[in-house]
Amino acid sequence: MTIHNAKTLTRRHALGLGAAGLSGLCLSQLGARGAFAQDAMGGDMMSEMIETGEGGVTILPVNHASLALKAGDTVIYADPVGDPGAYADLPPPNLILITHEHGDHYNADTLAALAGDSVPLITNPAVYGMLPDSLKARATAIGNGESAEGAGVSFDAVPAYNITEDRLNYHPQGRDNGYVFTLGGARIYLAGDTEATPEFRAQTGIDLAFVPMNLPFTMDVGQAADGVIEMAPKVIYPYHYRGSNLEAFKQMVDEAGKDIEVRLYDWYA
Repeated sequence: MTIHNAKTLTRRHALGLGAAGLSGLCLSQLGARGAFAQDAMGGDMMSEMIETGEGGVTILPVNHASLALKAGDTVIYADPVGDPGAYADLPPPNLILITHEHGDHYNADTLAALAGDSVPLITNPAVYGMLPDSLKARATAIGNGESAEGAGVSFDAVPAYNITEDRLNYHPQGRDNGYVFTLGGARIYLAGDTEATPEFRAQTGIDLAFVPMNLPFTMDVGQAADGVIEMAPKVIYPYHYRGSNLEAFKQMVDEAGKDIEVRLYDWYA
């Protein structure tokens, strides 16, 4: 695996070039490249592709906790919120994931604009109960520990919650989801809003993780680093990190010597 220099980069710069070292695949089959989405997608959107023996995954950050993942003809949006125009340069989704009900993760108007008349959704039960009927008819609710399939991909719902006493009200245990799924040959963990819970730490075989770190809503960089070191994903993107010291997070993970590649991207540019 190639560990890259710690740089926080904007939408107008590529990041994390080099071999990703995804589990179960030899290095000759692997690669990653950062690029704009101008040629592949149109527009001026940063993208990065992690190549695997099954074609790879393109990562398309949008903002804060919103992103898209593309593998072949399959495109998954995660927690899209805000102006639908921010997604204009992305390929249209085959499926949309929602982790929980907070306004930086769920917005019914944004969903309606992006989902059109046919795109299915997978949500936690709380969000499912809030959906307008037109979206609910195409949504599947799964709770912690449950699974569902959509767009040819199987999704496992991982508990996402707070464990620190003065944060328990933000994400109570049992309500919100993270998701684990395999796309383009990569096992992906989208953690959602969580601290380094036992379920977070227990994830194994993760090739690509998206991990939050901001106070008071999730966890600080020390707790995030400790949990990531125990989980040991191949590649980790901090997201949902407003106000956090990402350089400190990366230093802690690097110093553990676990061959975890930390990729820093400016989700707020």
